[in-house]
Amino acid sequence: MPQSINADIRAFIIENFLFGDEADAPEDDVSLIENDIVDSTGILEMVSFLEEHFAIDVADPEIVPENFDTIARLSAFVAGKKKARETAPAGA
Repeated sequence: MPQSINADIRAFIIENFLFGDEADAPEDDVSLIENDIVDSTGILEMVSFLEEHFAIDVADPEIVPENFDTIARLSAFVAGKKKARETAPAGA
């Protein structure tokens, strides 16, 4: 997965959920939900950030822990959405 996606997501989490405290930044595979870093409102903030920052659309059925629970899963989700958009036929 592109490092820039990972770095941008990590920076958003640090700034918005950890109040700029990089010392508390989770590893890529640490659960954001189970470790009380992000709650349900935070997930909605994350969706807005992903849509605006990465120019992707996130459908309601995609807002699941499999996509949003760790930085690694978030990065893979964004990378997949961007790749799908890039390979989609024009006008689709």
